[in-house]
Amino acid sequence: MEDRPRRLIAITPEDPVELEGDKISALLNAGWFRVHLRHPGASRNEIRRIIESIPQELHSRIVLHGHFDLINEFNLGGLHLNRRCPSAPRQYNGALSRSCHSIPELADCPPGMYKYVTLSPVFDSISKSSYPSAFSREQLLMLDRVATPVIALGGISPDNISQLSPYNFSGYAMLGAIPWSASPDDIFNFANKYKRFSIC
Repeated sequence: MEDRPRRLIAITPEDPVELEGDKISALLNAGWFRVHLRHPGASRNEIRRIIESIPQELHSRIVLHGHFDLINEFNLGGLHLNRRCPSAPRQYNGALSRSCHSIPELADCPPGMYKYVTLSPVFDSISKSSYPSAFSREQLLMLDRVATPVIALGGISPDNISQLSPYNFSGYAMLGAIPWSASPDDIFNFANKYKRFSIC
């Protein structure tokens, strides 16, 4: 498969970081497709403050991993379902994405239900030392049969993105490779180097 532009997604670290709103803004201003706001231990007010620190014109590219009711307060880009938060609020009809960890789980996704799903761990995780790669080449080639767009997750870094070119991924999600402790300017410079992988 040719090396074509794909959607590049950032996932925030487990704990909030200093100047997080500015860093999220830097990623999006550099051309990344989405930022997933993932802080499993954060309070609703902490998540709200992070969103409020991001310019409103970027809110539609923010995806929530928890405190889903905040979708009613902000014009956000959608909700991401996972084992911790497996279902959307009743009557929610906006964009959804979902975490998957096997090829059969991908195949079970109803056509058209999700904008995209993440598949992990594709490589050994950077952020979780006990989370090794779970897929063979033969398994990843089966993505050609999956109708829902699939985002590669787990150990994705600028050094190995090119290794995914043979497979039918619609994009990549980075977490551990992003220098979240760096300044917003440094985050922008990091993100700007890889925006060629991203489409909006």
